[in-house]
Amino acid sequence: MKTKFLFLSFLPLSVFAQQSIHEKSKALVTKMSLEEKVHLVVGMGMKLPPGITLPDGSKTGPVVGQTADKVEGAAGTTFAVSRLHIPSMVVADGPAGVRISPTRKNDPNTYYATAFPIGTLLASTWDTATVKKVGAAMGNELKEYGIDILLAPALNIHRNPLGGRNFEYYSEDPLVAGRIAAAYVNGIQSNGVGTSIKHYVANNQETNRNTVNTIVSERALREIYLRGFELTVKEAHPWTVMSSYNKVNGTYTSESYDLLTTILRKEWKYKGFVMTDWFGGKDAVAQMKAGNDLLMPGTPKQIETIEEAIKNKTLSEDVLNENAARILDIIQESPAYRNYKYSNIPDLKAHAQVARAAAADGMVLLKNESNTLPAKASQKVAVFGVTAYEMITGGTGSGDVNKAYAVSLPEGLTKAGFTIDEALQKEHLSYLEKAKAAQPKKRMFFEPMIPITEISIDQNEIEQKANDCGIAFVTIGRSSGEFFDRKLENDFYLSKEEKQLLNKVSKAFHAKGKKVVVILNIGGVIETASWQNDADAILLAWQPGQEAGNAVADVISGKINPSGKLATTFPVDYKDVPSAKNFPGKELPSDSKVDFAIVKNVPAEVTYEEGIYVGYRYYNTFNVPVAYPFGYGLSYTSFKYSNLQLSSKIFNGKLTATVTVTNTGKSAGKEVVQLYISAPHQTIDKPEEELKAFAKTGLLQPGQSQTIRFTIDGKLLASFHTDASVWIADAGTYTVKAASNANTVLQKAGFSIVKDIVVEKVNKVLVPQVSINELKK
Repeated sequence: MKTKFLFLSFLPLSVFAQQSIHEKSKALVTKMSLEEKVHLVVGMGMKLPPGITLPDGSKTGPVVGQTADKVEGAAGTTFAVSRLHIPSMVVADGPAGVRISPTRKNDPNTYYATAFPIGTLLASTWDTATVKKVGAAMGNELKEYGIDILLAPALNIHRNPLGGRNFEYYSEDPLVAGRIAAAYVNGIQSNGVGTSIKHYVANNQETNRNTVNTIVSERALREIYLRGFELTVKEAHPWTVMSSYNKVNGTYTSESYDLLTTILRKEWKYKGFVMTDWFGGKDAVAQMKAGNDLLMPGTPKQIETIEEAIKNKTLSEDVLNENAARILDIIQESPAYRNYKYSNIPDLKAHAQVARAAAADGMVLLKNESNTLPAKASQKVAVFGVTAYEMITGGTGSGDVNKAYAVSLPEGLTKAGFTIDEALQKEHLSYLEKAKAAQPKKRMFFEPMIPITEISIDQNEIEQKANDCGIAFVTIGRSSGEFFDRKLENDFYLSKEEKQLLNKVSKAFHAKGKKVVVILNIGGVIETASWQNDADAILLAWQPGQEAGNAVADVISGKINPSGKLATTFPVDYKDVPSAKNFPGKELPSDSKVDFAIVKNVPAEVTYEEGIYVGYRYYNTFNVPVAYPFGYGLSYTSFKYSNLQLSSKIFNGKLTATVTVTNTGKSAGKEVVQLYISAPHQTIDKPEEELKAFAKTGLLQPGQSQTIRFTIDGKLLASFHTDASVWIADAGTYTVKAASNANTVLQKAGFSIVKDIVVEKVNKVLVPQVSINELKK
């Protein structure tokens, strides 16, 4: 029996040269005119269809000055000052791949980008090394297409399963979100290009996103919603941070000095610059004062407002100078400043293989009765469900990618050696063609498509397929994106047509003693409890990027042993979700509204009454049954945990935990080891347990073991005490739990803290203006 040792450490990027760069930036600012400085802090505009009124009341169109796109289809650019050799930087969406125009006028070449798996799938790998590889590949495409900053990653919390952009986000847990985001940022920025971590902060819904006031306690903000951003800032040093659209406790995030300066810069020591989300906030002067350095995409009205404020002395030029200097700090790091000669030909073929491997690594096997999977490739298979034939690679809006191709499930299965029922395939493709022809055309890239109703197939035909085929695959698809949150009917719950198809297939194939596999090609959580008995196996494929069909086939065939684990809980029913009663909040009576593009926003507010009890913190503390718990995922092999040991029984600033994992099955596989800790709660309310560390083993052969080492420090153990604005690791007994998921603890150990440890004293900021009736244990 062989034993491996894995030592986890997080080494931040060097920031030793920051001071000299900032001094150079400040010197450059002294040489700039007022007009140049103002233009530098306001983006160069964004091309939109004519006739659209922007949130600030101005019309669409680029800012006066430089109007040509450096990279067609990119999200925006910064102002260039050629006389001082200050170039324009290009910023581009998005979280699952670079979004630029794939074709250009009078140019026969194509400029496709790789569609990588969505954020939720990447988090489901629980593998920072894999995520860093994805980031490195994505960063190379940025650099070779002449882009300086990627507007990603997005690491808002999965507060509610109906969140329209949950597919972009990582997890319901801030530790997972922060660690995965940090790996992604480190991968991208290893190429000498930048990132913009977003949406800072509490941007957990799309409904009224430009106007909603998020009312949340200081503790919930600190422990749940800010924590992932803090981890990413400290471990990866992203070039930029993007403020969110919403208000937090009465103030727009882009206008909040407490959020952008007190917490981000003073407490976390952040050295990059802050940009708005596109058309975010209302008051350009307040944004400058708050420390929101760059207004994107930029409008003429913002330039006029800032210039006028400087002249009438309602905005100090010293503030503007610092905003400009922070932008110049990053410009000096950019490929544009270094005059990098980009090729426009990144290695898309190699990156597709990175995407395929990551996709398979993050797929989660939810059910596998009687070893239904892996399936033998030497058999004829029936593939049901329209999504199988046109798989959903990712979400819509800024998270979309213009890719060269997408592999369907039948295509992937065929390459893996399966024989597809051709008549069934033709029937689906014909249905799809007619349904798509009847759909209205999208007016803008971020407008969602109306879902195609699931195909209806005669029971006699399905029974014939059960005679002819050895196994059935039923694919269920879901898509979502910007501007709209998801709905319960026909989205969180299966549609009538989907239920009918699954039920028919299940009855017909089970009557013949044959298996049914459901493949979930979805971006967010759906209800599974009411129909899971119709399936012998359920594979959660998420939205796996352009290599979708190949990656699914890799797992189904057994070429890849599934090792993904849920980074978000699947509840039994929506009513069990802790935020179900208050999501997405309430609209307020008002004559004012913000209209933009395809949506309307009216004044609204949402109160986070669940407080810190988000996801498994709620379900485990209040003993609420779930369909599939946080951290859950099956494998084609089995694992044993043993020998959980702590370096000390008394915590004295740092503690090491080691646990050994052994592959006790018959095939090679990987396991995600999760370390939860239950803390004493005599002084303040606390969850039953919280995730404090995790790691993924290497590929363990049957009989092979690996010892995982975790280091626990005071900040990981501390809770936020609101009354004193302090992080404290409370005195008492702590239980360490080595687990395969939040509900399956396999090893336990304990240690004590003799006396309260004050880990960090912070500022009293972002205090709610109203009382919150927060959930308590």
